[in-house]
Amino acid sequence: MKYQHFTYKEHGFTGHLVRPNVKSSKAVLIFAGGEKSLLPGIQIAEAFADYGIIGMAVSLFGASGLPKGPDRIPIEMCVKAADWIKENLCPKTLCTYGMSMGSIFAAYTAKYTSIDKVILCSPTHAAFEGSLDKKHRTHHSVITKQGEDLPFIPLDLSSYKAGRYYPHPNQDMQVTGMWLSYRDAYMDLEAGKKASLPIDTISSEVLLIAGSADEMWPSFYSIQMMKKKMDLAKKTNVRILIFKNAGHLVGMMPNRKHHPWVYRALPLIGKMYKRLNDSRKDSLDALEFSRQEIIKFIMYDSIEEEL
Repeated sequence: MKYQHFTYKEHGFTGHLVRPNVKSSKAVLIFAGGEKSLLPGIQIAEAFADYGIIGMAVSLFGASGLPKGPDRIPIEMCVKAADWIKENLCPKTLCTYGMSMGSIFAAYTAKYTSIDKVILCSPTHAAFEGSLDKKHRTHHSVITKQGEDLPFIPLDLSSYKAGRYYPHPNQDMQVTGMWLSYRDAYMDLEAGKKASLPIDTISSEVLLIAGSADEMWPSFYSIQMMKKKMDLAKKTNVRILIFKNAGHLVGMMPNRKHHPWVYRALPLIGKMYKRLNDSRKDSLDALEFSRQEIIKFIMYDSIEEEL
């Protein structure tokens, strides 16, 4: 693999490019969170490169020149990363891959520059209020354009402890305080409508993936909301995968060969993402199958050809 690193000061975005050893006509922009995440974006880029796909992990916060946390992140830097790949690598197919909060940036990047395929794993259906940590909101959007807030759902982080587990209101499982905070925020349907992701207006093919038992936030509900919006717009180039009993962790994972520690640490990771321990087989099956489907989605020229 060949690596290339980008800084906000020099390039207008912070990113980590991983190129496979073979020539590739497919590329994917990865939005998975901050520069220092539990599962770093560069490791997801490596996982794509293992399949002969160029991967560019774009850091959204936590690096020099970027916001310290998920707050007022400029969409322009995501577009710059996409345009750099187009101008310098000229892929036949360019995709965005958004995991969790990265779904916001994967969708909006496709609004402001041409993207062939959009993959959203454990997504939200709307942009939300930014926060400096898990306790303090900023009264600004998590995403901006030309320095101005894009519409967002207000978020109250004071009612629950984000990392503590509470009984699910309707299912026989536990969810985090963060899940409950977003559940409450999503009840503001008018704000949610204004802040909804532009998933219905982009021309890109779309793949939506979630676990039915996401313990971190209500991603299954978000996919239902996006489906309603796309149905109204008569958008048909969409595929949806919902994995029964799986939690927040779906999609691409670091390669076991390159990063064996991730798999040795699964019991520890499962303390944060409880479905991984409480429903181990369903969770691991979901990770394996979603990975296969993501690669197929990227490699085939169209959803129709894939099916």
